[in-house]
Amino acid sequence: MEEWIIQSMGEWGMIGIFLLMAAENVFPPIPSEIVLTCAGFLTTCSKLTKPQAIISATLGSLLGAVILYGLGRILPVEKLQKFGFKREEIESATAWFNKKGKIAVLLCRCVPVVRSLISVPAGAARMPMSSFLPLTVLGTLAWDAVLILMGAAAGASWQAAAGKFHYDSAFLLLVAFSLLVTGLPFYYLHKKRKKQ
Repeated sequence: MEEWIIQSMGEWGMIGIFLLMAAENVFPPIPSEIVLTCAGFLTTCSKLTKPQAIISATLGSLLGAVILYGLGRILPVEKLQKFGFKREEIESATAWFNKKGKIAVLLCRCVPVVRSLISVPAGAARMPMSSFLPLTVLGTLAWDAVLILMGAAAGASWQAAAGKFHYDSAFLLLVAFSLLVTGLPFYYLHKKRKKQ
């Protein structure tokens, strides 16, 4: 699969990145870590620029997220399983979404596999598009930019960077979640004091 991804981006440039990221969102087995770090590498050895790669990836991801959001609105879990999603993954994402709401859409866009799945419960919960789209764009933009810039920095070693990021992403999620959990009480306390 890796060779096909590299060949697609090499031949199609921005359009290839757009299509691969749209497909990656709908079919999670396509690894965004490989697509994005390879896109970053391509910015060092072709006419493709970093902003072009980031914009293409973000728009492709957004298209895929909107497709899954729509599926979440119209299809029951049993039908979603036909698209390759596991029932327990869907149920886990839905339960987490019901607890965390909007913050789930933003944060989960930066977590492998879950980044695609979170669109389904957002659609099923009828989250307004006016909230879903900006949060999806923001979370996706952060994910895409970090991986593309990492691929550009790694240069010819982009594959090693992609592999390392895949294993480190769980740790990064834990750190981000810990910062969020510890920071939110201070934020609300500060906000409450301002009102007094």
